[in-house]
Amino acid sequence: MSIILCACSSGKTYAECCQPFHLGTICPRTPEQLMRSRYSAYTLNLVDYLWETTHPLKRYLHSKADIESWAKANHWLRLEIVQAFNAVVEFKAFYQQGLRQFVHHERSTFKKEVGKWYYFTGEHFH
Repeated sequence: MSIILCACSSGKTYAECCQPFHLGTICPRTPEQLMRSRYSAYTLNLVDYLWETTHPLKRYLHSKADIESWAKANHWLRLEIVQAFNAVVEFKAFYQQGLRQFVHHERSTFKKEVGKWYYFTGEHFH
């Protein structure tokens, strides 16, 4: 039996890291956990999870088709958390398109409502 490490680069197995969030058995307790679970959801093309963890006031900015297209267009390589403080997580998501590798560098802001964290907005670095 092979052990499957979580795509979020936590060093934990998927079963002990992001899978419970994806299955809805527990909710992420911190913005960093939500960020990691969202990255893993991109690698697994879990569009509904990505939609549901986007703040309801911001969902109109993202269509499920666009989320799915972005998830499928890239081969996700790894996630690096640069800094996590309060409701802000700065990260680098490394991915590949064809033979070219890229880095998506973002500072994301999260909001907690009714005990649940949501992705609210992101500032991209170029």
